[in-house]
Amino acid sequence: MTAIRPAATLALVRDSDRGLEVLLLQRTWKAAFLPGYFVFPGGAVDTRDPQVRACASGRDDAAVSQTLSLDEGGADYMIAALRECLEEAGLLLALDGQGQPVPGDHPILTEGREVLRGEEVGFRELCERHGLSLPLDRLAYVGHWVTPPGAPRRFDTRFFVALAPPGQQASHDGSETIAHAWLTPAEALADHRHGRLALGYPTLRTLRLLAEFRDAEALLRHAHANPPTPRPSRPWPARKGGADWQVEPDAPAYAEVRRLDPHRHGTAHAEIMPGRAVALVPGVTRVTAPNPGVMTGPGTNSYLLDDGRDHVVIDPGPADPEHLERLLALAGGRLSRVLVTHTHIDHSPGAAWLKARTGARLVGLPPPPGASQDATFAPDHRPRHGERLDTPAGPLKVLHTPGHASNHLCYLLEPARLLFAGDQVMQGSTVVINPPDGDMAAYIAALHALGQEAFDTIAPRPRLPHRRGPRRHRLPGDPPPGAGAQGGPCPGVPRAGEPRGADPLCL
Repeated sequence: MTAIRPAATLALVRDSDRGLEVLLLQRTWKAAFLPGYFVFPGGAVDTRDPQVRACASGRDDAAVSQTLSLDEGGADYMIAALRECLEEAGLLLALDGQGQPVPGDHPILTEGREVLRGEEVGFRELCERHGLSLPLDRLAYVGHWVTPPGAPRRFDTRFFVALAPPGQQASHDGSETIAHAWLTPAEALADHRHGRLALGYPTLRTLRLLAEFRDAEALLRHAHANPPTPRPSRPWPARKGGADWQVEPDAPAYAEVRRLDPHRHGTAHAEIMPGRAVALVPGVTRVTAPNPGVMTGPGTNSYLLDDGRDHVVIDPGPADPEHLERLLALAGGRLSRVLVTHTHIDHSPGAAWLKARTGARLVGLPPPPGASQDATFAPDHRPRHGERLDTPAGPLKVLHTPGHASNHLCYLLEPARLLFAGDQVMQGSTVVINPPDGDMAAYIAALHALGQEAFDTIAPRPRLPHRRGPRRHRLPGDPPPGAGAQGGPCPGVPRAGEPRGADPLCL
């Protein structure tokens, strides 16, 4: 079994006339891991880093460990980040005996850096020799990534952000790193999007966080006040197969049972059953159709939005009378509209049936040609990208997301930050892109656009038992999943605005 090594990385930021900038280093093309990629300074925690706690100031190990949800040793991650920053970028966030920042001409940034890199002297001895302290209270904790199983190297990496020390000049080391750049987060993200800058997924996630702030003060104030949510470590009680069940943190059902049963009463179900009504958030109920299969998993998810007076269905599924009668019963026989995400035959054929019974208006885009399409779907309203639809659960933002199907739509319930994803995101498998109507380039572009929307919960294709949650599509040039300190779990939607250190929940 591959051992998991603790590691740390530090995003140094500064204010400029162009806005907030962050330092990125380019790894050598000879590197075994992420060759040529741009990363933040960082690396593994050294066995001697705990000795450097004697030089720390501002916060002690107990306080830092509490922030990082550790029993002890949290300060070692911050110390490693500062040490690696000196070695790789020639920058050191430290204070002299008068409490002043280390100036740009201080010998520790030149001679000290070289003897540290050559392992001629340890970090503690170097700091003590120059009478320097390491202000750990200047570092804010912003992310936690663990390399998933299967990778040849695995790291438990903590991400930090801090204000770059004034008066010092960054310089790459010429061996592990071959270039450096100060970029605004928006510039770095745009360069990556256009293929000019290779970035690992955790770096992307961190840059998207930084991009939300205009200056360093606002960023650091937010980061210090909002550390990442601790990763779950204990099973959650639930029901499965009619019996009590313990859902492990890595299981697909974990996020749902934890959200639906926050007080651990063991009442939430750890399996999807056709016909069962599951209240996801106020005004939103999920009912799964009885059409299980290789392509449909446990069955198509239909969603009922209601406020007791008005009722709207999203994705009625196949024309299965039992399923559709169940939806009607929950709606008291009244529906004003039926929305579809796309017209594949497992999603929309029930729409015509419901319209015939209730007079509901059909909302969606007409079907393209093809045997897999529901040719009977005739929308009464064709929503535009960005249009907002009033529903009993709140406004729905319409998002055109072609790729899986040319007429695919997602619906974002903005008050609940809940995305009805149709087949744009699946929990338990990747999405099928079947030409000619399916288009991988359009799908990837739609994923990136979706990543700019504000949501923290996804209502996707049902989860599949004993499979991991959604994963990001790997593209040519992507690193192996999680293969090192800057690697980590890759969720299906590259996006901003989600809780830091956690992927969006799938319900």
